[in-house]
Amino acid sequence: MTVNRTLDPDSPAYHWEDQGIVLQSVPGRDLWNAIDPAVVLAPDGTPWLAFGSFWSGLKLVKLAPSLTALAEPEEWHALAKRERSVLVDDTQAGPAAIEAPFIFKKGDYFYLFASWDLCCRGKDSTYKMVVGRSRELTGPYLDKTGRDMAAGGGSLLLAGDKDWAGVGHNSAYTFDGKDYLIFHAYENADYGLQKLKIAEIRWDEDQWPVIDPQVLGNYHSNLIK
Repeated sequence: MTVNRTLDPDSPAYHWEDQGIVLQSVPGRDLWNAIDPAVVLAPDGTPWLAFGSFWSGLKLVKLAPSLTALAEPEEWHALAKRERSVLVDDTQAGPAAIEAPFIFKKGDYFYLFASWDLCCRGKDSTYKMVVGRSRELTGPYLDKTGRDMAAGGGSLLLAGDKDWAGVGHNSAYTFDGKDYLIFHAYENADYGLQKLKIAEIRWDEDQWPVIDPQVLGNYHSNLIK
């Protein structure tokens, strides 16, 4: 955690200060991975940290008001996970490929976005985004079929296509009354390199987020040979 009083680099107060480690996973001790953090505030202002990948899945832990440490006494919740055989050695991440939780409040629900499968492999990436929702920040988060994401559930939001190998690790925000999904995608035409994508979120009659897959075609590279 680092903090700054201003984001203006020309200000004399511009200076990032290291606040130390907030949370750390230790191999051989923890069956979770402390990466991909995203802070979310409860309606009463209480801060929580969603994080995690692979192993036993995505977690939610309450933070202290300073955001620089865990709250005491500690409060933890399981957000989402995928099937993992008990015969897989604890040192191995796979095959329960899930990461990058992001919680977004809209109307009556908290929406949990997560990424399934594999990123960072260029044209061989299989990344895709799934979603579930809950009336409570701490869950349970259910998909469109009613399956708990902590029991392997998750409704597909957006996957790659013939031009984009994989899409994922998203966040969601509201700007000027419109909701947007921000994520990255691996472009086949550019050797599988990552590109930033921004898509408007539409909401169906049942209050589920919808992303038009055509958004992937709004930009593409033309390589010069």
